[in-house]
Amino acid sequence: MKPFTTLAFEKVLVEDNDLPWEIVDDKIQRKIMSYTNELMLVKVAFQQGGIGTTHKHPHLQISYVASGAFEVTIGEESKVLNEGDVYFVPSNVLHGAVCVEAGVLIDVFNPMREDFV
Repeated sequence: MKPFTTLAFEKVLVEDNDLPWEIVDDKIQRKIMSYTNELMLVKVAFQQGGIGTTHKHPHLQISYVASGAFEVTIGEESKVLNEGDVYFVPSNVLHGAVCVEAGVLIDVFNPMREDFV
């Protein structure tokens, strides 16, 4: 992880088109929209079949399905979520997602994900 010592990316007014996409893999890309030490918002675009590999982290996470459909697994529970739906991931709980219809997730983390910057 890279050390995080300043609020170098804190922005209060963010225009989507001003930010570049970061390629995660051949079916997923993301934009870190803004963050402070305590909070981070990330836009993640998936093509159909994209997989958010099962993982866990100490951060709290809440995600909004801005478009598309995703089979989301949190712990032992799985459900297909569609545009307008939300999911919450507690600290250190295994979770992942499979994109069943191309779309976008808006992920919010507390504290910010140092491993993303």
